[in-house]
Amino acid sequence: MKFIYADALDFVDPDFDFASDRTSEGRVVQWDDEYPHEFLERSPYDGILVSRGVVGDIQHQGKYTLPQVMRFRREGARKFLRYTLDKYPDSLLFGDCGAFTYRDQAVPPYTPIDTMEFYADGGFTHGCSVDHIIFDFDEGTGRSRAEMPQDVLDRYDLTLQLASEFFAESKRLKGFIPMGVIQGWSGPSMGHAAAELVKMGYTYLAVGGLVPLKIPQIHAALSAIRKAIPGHVKLHLLGFGKIENLAEFEQYGIASFDTTSPLVRAFKDAVKNYFSRDSEGQLSYYTAIRVPQARDNNKLKAKARRGVLNQEVAMKLEAAALDSVRTFAGGKMPIEPALDNILAYWKALNWREDHDDASQMRSLVKQRAIYHRTLTEQPWTRCNCRVCTEGGVETLLFRSSNRNKRRGFHNLHVFYEHLLAHRLAA
Repeated sequence: MKFIYADALDFVDPDFDFASDRTSEGRVVQWDDEYPHEFLERSPYDGILVSRGVVGDIQHQGKYTLPQVMRFRREGARKFLRYTLDKYPDSLLFGDCGAFTYRDQAVPPYTPIDTMEFYADGGFTHGCSVDHIIFDFDEGTGRSRAEMPQDVLDRYDLTLQLASEFFAESKRLKGFIPMGVIQGWSGPSMGHAAAELVKMGYTYLAVGGLVPLKIPQIHAALSAIRKAIPGHVKLHLLGFGKIENLAEFEQYGIASFDTTSPLVRAFKDAVKNYFSRDSEGQLSYYTAIRVPQARDNNKLKAKARRGVLNQEVAMKLEAAALDSVRTFAGGKMPIEPALDNILAYWKALNWREDHDDASQMRSLVKQRAIYHRTLTEQPWTRCNCRVCTEGGVETLLFRSSNRNKRRGFHNLHVFYEHLLAHRLAA
């Protein structure tokens, strides 16, 4: 099972200064920064997926600036991402349209013809057909076509029509593997869509619409799809974030999946910010210690405007919390006084004058226990990736983009090593 990382311009300044929280002097974004495959000792994925909706163009703005869009189309994805075959042999380059970015539109803003041109310009090895996401999902046998709203049927039929046109266009691009995207509102409807795509000539199918689905629903969808298609047809899971449950889906013959989950959990998850592998080879998680920059934090600035918290006091609490984390990690401060200072800043940040003090105190006690585990177990000392060896305890500070994405790079490293170990065991 290949791990394809879904990129969204995720890079870090390799010369970021932790002490001053500043990027390197003269830094030019993207040019001087490093992607995970550059920053780490080896690439933490088998390939990269780039969504057309993330890249954007003149008509549809994505995350790329217009000069970046033009350079991406001119140079190709591999050169732009600095993910060339000479440095990363056997690596894969997937593309899709990013259906979630145009989910509210009646029809996709892209056509099979211009999507194929996008893939050709980018030098992609694999590319998904144009699809329109369906959010409805019924477990079990599901509703029949006659019971479905017309807008859902329109999206379903349009996805198949566009897939047919896309497959015809793909024949003019050598060395390219077209992937037909499956959308549906139930297991049976997705199974029917998969069978139709195989009839068109597809040998690699991408299962869409998985992001909001629960585990039983994903099982229902994949079971129906696999029963409807020959065993030689490959399956790819688009935007698969349920990485803890990955092993249980192997029964469906999954060839590949893409996700950003290990990286984004570093700064979007409330608890699972730092990945580790326990003594039994299972993924385990730690919570990063939140010490936001007092001058920039919106919560603290709002409190300052209301007169609830003096900004100078907040800055002193921030400095004390930072110093305590670093001093404890250096073995020069006991855990309890260090936690006192860390939690004093946490309280200034999270305490609400209009909330019940007793419930907030319970939250404070809970947070103390969480941070106590992170600091006493010191997981960064057990990891030999570049993020941890260079950053040390800084890796566990939830603070700025360069720090948080570094922790995301570490998570990618741990997750990929976990997958490699699983492959060897199998």
